[in-house]
Amino acid sequence: MGTMNRMRENTGIVLWILVISFGGLWVLQDSGVFDTIGTNPLGELIIVNGDAITLEEYNRLLESQLEQIRQATGEAVSPQMLESQRERTFSLLVDSKLRLQEMDRLGITVSDAEVRELIIGENPHEIIRANFSDEEGEIDRMLLRDFFENPEQADTWTQIEEYIRLERRNDKFDEVIASTARVSDAEVQEAYERESLEVDVDYYMLRYAAVPDDSVALSEDDIEHYYDVFKDEDFRRARRYTIALASLSKAPLPEDTSAYVREAEMILPEFAVAESDSAYLAENLSETVYSDAFVGPSDMTPGIATRLFEDSEALEEGMMVGPVIADGSVHVVKVVGMRPAESPHVRARHILVDGSDDDSREEIQSLLDRLASGDDFADLAREASDDGGSGALGGDLGWFGEGRMVPPFEEAAFGATVDRIIGPVETDFGLHLIEVTHRAAQEVQIADYSVTIQASVGTLTALQDRLEDLQYFAEESEDFTAEARRLDVTVQTMVMEHDQVSIPGFGPSRALARFLEESSIEDISPVIELDEAFIMAYVTDIDLEGYQPLSEVEPLVRTRALVETKKEYRNDQMRHAYSQNGFDGMASIVGFSAETAEGIGFVNQVVPGLGRDPIFAGTVLVLEEGEDSGVVLGRSAAFVARVTQRYQPDPISDENRIRIRSELQIEKEGRLTSEWIAALRESADIVDKRSTMLVQ
Repeated sequence: MGTMNRMRENTGIVLWILVISFGGLWVLQDSGVFDTIGTNPLGELIIVNGDAITLEEYNRLLESQLEQIRQATGEAVSPQMLESQRERTFSLLVDSKLRLQEMDRLGITVSDAEVRELIIGENPHEIIRANFSDEEGEIDRMLLRDFFENPEQADTWTQIEEYIRLERRNDKFDEVIASTARVSDAEVQEAYERESLEVDVDYYMLRYAAVPDDSVALSEDDIEHYYDVFKDEDFRRARRYTIALASLSKAPLPEDTSAYVREAEMILPEFAVAESDSAYLAENLSETVYSDAFVGPSDMTPGIATRLFEDSEALEEGMMVGPVIADGSVHVVKVVGMRPAESPHVRARHILVDGSDDDSREEIQSLLDRLASGDDFADLAREASDDGGSGALGGDLGWFGEGRMVPPFEEAAFGATVDRIIGPVETDFGLHLIEVTHRAAQEVQIADYSVTIQASVGTLTALQDRLEDLQYFAEESEDFTAEARRLDVTVQTMVMEHDQVSIPGFGPSRALARFLEESSIEDISPVIELDEAFIMAYVTDIDLEGYQPLSEVEPLVRTRALVETKKEYRNDQMRHAYSQNGFDGMASIVGFSAETAEGIGFVNQVVPGLGRDPIFAGTVLVLEEGEDSGVVLGRSAAFVARVTQRYQPDPISDENRIRIRSELQIEKEGRLTSEWIAALRESADIVDKRSTMLVQ
């Protein structure tokens, strides 16, 4: 009965996991399986060559993917992740439909006998093995028969049979593709030689970068020539959109933080008396899990350490601290245990004067005099410390234990009396004035209840409403920037290229890319929700596809042209030297002896003095022993190389032959499958109605 119950409870989950893991959810679309589990089409969302994919099918697959993410991360799916999964779902469903149509065209079917063999045969399907095996891993035939004959499991059994049938159909399709991906013996031998062949070479080289800039001259005609040479490769410009991007941060407001603090205050009494702190944290969804490790203040979030150890004499077991706001979260902390620390922890602040000469010592003495006269240490650190990071914090370095600071500083700090200024202390960084503000000689076990502070639904709704107001009033007044200013909405101008998904400063948004693709000048996008902000785009200009003008890219063209001119200069030098007496006479012309590289191959392409150079490796590996290359322009130098020894690989072993054939087969099958689906997509008639229908 245990297995029966497990099957009854988990069959739906098992099916979805297998479907997704096999990449075969597509096989359920046209099979009627969705109908057997109670779904109804809600409308045609995507049409592929006349065949519809419904909104219900799209939402089911999307939700299954989102649930996997939630289970894997333990967190809600962010807006930008949701958007990414929407696009992935669309692609999966389109590709799946194309595969189904191609299988129909090829006449790929699965008979009842094949399905029966995959259920009761010698090599049953994975779903049968997973749910009907005994402790030895053998199929429990009686359990399988009982399940099949149980009327309560009729619908589930139908789903299993249909899934097996369609998954086998998928395998047959892959086998058709695999049958076209044949690897010949010649390909195996070639791959083996490619990974095994090595040569030793002597070579001369002249690096391009060693040519002084003033040794080559560039005219304006040269710049224009190289612009024409490079523009197709480097300066082609996609369609570009200049937009005014309005944004509102989703950071929580003070009232949101106050609400979290109030909730944290409410849990204090019950947390204080909880019998199991680990269970309490888990049951109340704390984002910090329980740990029984002993920690000192330097190992904690600074805000928590300060609250716990600001009065170390008051620290005691059972003590409750909080709410504490630290690192964007609200914390309530219980001290579970205490013990003496193996080494002390201190919190200190300092003022740094960079240097140790007489002027630096006069400056540090002046600061000491001001402190003695009553100047505030923190104010003086902000004003005069050469450590800008800590200076902005009033010199505060936070808590630290032994081994965290340079030895002279650490020795002085751990030997200092609390609240007494010491120094100057000299280190490699300069001269320091140090004040230890706290000292702790204990370590503690803590239970830390924490929740990330987030903007409330009301706050997020208000932000979205403000951008929708901006859209309305901007359309009325035809002045987007003025209305944004009036509504206190941040606006920045930026340029986006066609199909550019990443928004500088905000991250990816396919929704914005789709809007821009269909936009005209003065169009305003709908509100788009990102992980950290709401945004809205106003299109101010559109540049059609073409080339970046020379005026925009002239510095880059000049740099590229300079490199090309140096390559020509080195090419002429090498050709002159080589033409005099060939490889053997080059030393007298270039003024240095040939260099040697050993073991150059397709795997090892690193050449002394050149670095990794595939051009060099590819050139010398086709040369016979004693043959030279003539002058060749490599990646970073012009060179002439001669093969001094060619190491022929040993005859290929059966083990290597099998390995290489398998690797090539997998590579070919993957490439052919991708190319096949890409070709089907290219020729398909795909209608996307997502923008006109309610999708989740």
